[in-house]
Amino acid sequence: MDEVVAAVQTFDVEKVMEATNKALNAGIDPLKIIEEGLTKGLKIVGEKFGSGELFLMHLVAAAEASKKALSEILEPRIAKAKAERKSLGKIVIGTVAGDIHDIGKNIVASMLFAAGFEVHDLGKDVPVNQFIDKSKEVRANVVASSALLSTTMPMQHEIVKALVSEGMRGKVKVMVGGAPVTQDWAKEIGADGYGENAIEAVNVTKRVLGIS
Repeated sequence: MDEVVAAVQTFDVEKVMEATNKALNAGIDPLKIIEEGLTKGLKIVGEKFGSGELFLMHLVAAAEASKKALSEILEPRIAKAKAERKSLGKIVIGTVAGDIHDIGKNIVASMLFAAGFEVHDLGKDVPVNQFIDKSKEVRANVVASSALLSTTMPMQHEIVKALVSEGMRGKVKVMVGGAPVTQDWAKEIGADGYGENAIEAVNVTKRVLGIS
């Protein structure tokens, strides 16, 4: 597993894929590879990013490499075995409608995954109804939305209002983030939490869900 952890820290897609395949071929359980390999490697990268030792480009590269290994190698094997990864909760995340910026959202999604959450990433330019429909489908614990433009911030409020109108607000926590987003904005629209960066987003998500 140390090889997978080390590969994630090289930020090299091919090395991460190779190490993941090697671990799988050695008979290691896919869930163990996720928990003790990819997740551990991402946590280390995230901690180094938080301390200023690594830059945003490193975090993005590590996250993308790990996602590729997860989606192309491990998830198909897990699905075949019908295994279930132990999860801290289900997160539906996406960049709001009208906004095509997703680097920050991708990082947050990867860090939430690394922390042990089941993450359903809707991508970018996501309409409100898609957030709602997916939340119903997976019985989400948290809906997280990112807005990188001040002009698209109101869509985060629309998500909150839609959850209320659907009678889901009491069951689903709402997280918001993005460059122009602030704690005051989160409070104004009735969101449960605001993450200034990926590390903080994970911490706040755990806090609003009552996870120590």
